[in-house]
Amino acid sequence: MQQSPYRCPALFISAPGSGHGKTTITAALARLYRRDGKKIRVFKTGPDFLDPMVLEQASGHPVHNLDLWLGGEDHCRRQVALAAAEADMILVEGVMGLYDGEPSSADLAHLLGIPVIAVINARGMAQTAGALAQGLVSYRPELRFAGVLANGVASPRHAQMLRQGLQNARPAVPLLTGLQRDMQFSLPERHLGLVAAPEIADLDARLDALADRMASTSLANLPAPVDFGTPPPDKALPPLLQGRTIAVARDAAFSFIYGANLAVLEGMGASLAFFSPLADDPLPACDAVWLPGGYPELHLATLQAGSVTKAGLRAHAQAGRALYAECGGMLYLLDTVIGQDGAAGAMCGILPGQATVQPRLQGLGYQTLSLNLPGAVGEHMRCHTFHYSRAVVGAQFLARGERLFDSSEGEVVYRRGQVTASYLHGYFRSAPRTVAALLGGAAA
Repeated sequence: MQQSPYRCPALFISAPGSGHGKTTITAALARLYRRDGKKIRVFKTGPDFLDPMVLEQASGHPVHNLDLWLGGEDHCRRQVALAAAEADMILVEGVMGLYDGEPSSADLAHLLGIPVIAVINARGMAQTAGALAQGLVSYRPELRFAGVLANGVASPRHAQMLRQGLQNARPAVPLLTGLQRDMQFSLPERHLGLVAAPEIADLDARLDALADRMASTSLANLPAPVDFGTPPPDKALPPLLQGRTIAVARDAAFSFIYGANLAVLEGMGASLAFFSPLADDPLPACDAVWLPGGYPELHLATLQAGSVTKAGLRAHAQAGRALYAECGGMLYLLDTVIGQDGAAGAMCGILPGQATVQPRLQGLGYQTLSLNLPGAVGEHMRCHTFHYSRAVVGAQFLARGERLFDSSEGEVVYRRGQVTASYLHGYFRSAPRTVAALLGGAAA
C-alpha cells in the first residue's frame, strides 16, 4: 500500500502551565534537528506573536499560528498536513498549560494526533513529578504522550528521584531527558511576553548551546511519523483587493503580524509594500495602510524624532485613503504615548488622544467583531487582544468587540474618516470582506 504523502515525525511540546520552558525547548529541538540537516517546520498554538519569532530563528523557516478558534479546525489541519508533505520533522509548541483555555492545546494535539511531550520545571520538586505527569496523562486518556522532559534538574541524584516518581505513575511515564539548571538558556521577557528575537543578540549561541545538550539525549532521534491525512480544501478568497497596494509597517516597533494575514491580503489580490516607521521611511505609494501592533512604547524617542513617515501617514489620512491600525499601530496614530517610565513621545496626531502604559494588564482574550461595513454585512471577524496601555481617543465609536467568555464590554473600534483603529488584532481569514472594506477594497 502506498504511504500517504502527508505524514511526518512530529512532537507537541506542552507543559502544566506557563513558565516551564516550552519555547526554549521547542526552539532547542528545532535547532538540533536543523543542524542535523533536517527540514523543520514549527507551529505555535494560539494567537502569539513573539514566540514564533524565536522559533523561526531556530528552525530557519517561517512559523505560523495554529488557533482552533481564530482559524478553525480545517485551517489548522491543512497547514500541518501541507507542512508534513515537505518537512522531515514538525514541532508544535502549545500555549499556557496543556488543558488551559477553550479550545486548549490538548484539543489541538488530539485533533492532529501528535504525541505530547510534557515539559515540567522540576525546580523544588522530586518524586511528585510522577503525580503531576500521571494527572496530565490520565486527565484525557485519548491523548498520545511521548513522555516528560524535566527542566531545571539540579543534579544526577535529582534526575534519579524524578525518574523514580515517573516510574511509579500509573501508567508509568518515561523521562525523555532532564536538563540541568543553567540560566543562560532562559529567554528574556518583558511586559507582553518574550523579548523579540531580533533584540536578543546572543540568541543563536543560546540555542546552539542547548541543542548541544539535547544532542546526547533520546530526543536526538526522530519519533515515528504521524499521518495527517489529506488536507482539507482551502477557503476561497474573494479578489476584493485586486490591483491595490497595501503599505504595511514592519519593524521592531510594529512586528505583531500573523503570516496568515499577509497571505490573505495577497490571496485577495493585494500587493504589499513594507516600510519602517523606526527608520523614518517615506510612506510607499499605496492605496491603503495597515499599521499592525507591536512595541511602539519601547521606541518613543525614535518615533517622535521621525518626521517623514508621520508626514506621509498624515497626508494619506487627509486625502481620505484607508488606514487600518491595530493596538500598537493605534497608539502610533495618537497625539501622545506615555511609557512605563513616564517619558512621553509625540506620535502622528492623526487621531486625537493619548495612551499611557500601565503596570498591569489592561486587556486580554478572544473577541468577535461585527462591523457590518458595506459589502461585509453579517460577517464576524475573530480577534484577540493583549495590551498594557490605556487609551483615551477622540474619535467616533464605530463598534465594540464581543468577548468570547464573559459579558463585560469588549474593545472599542474607533473611526475618523477612513481611519479605523482598535486594540483588537484581527485574524483576516475569518472575515475577508470586512478586511477588504477596512482597506478600501471592492467590498467598500
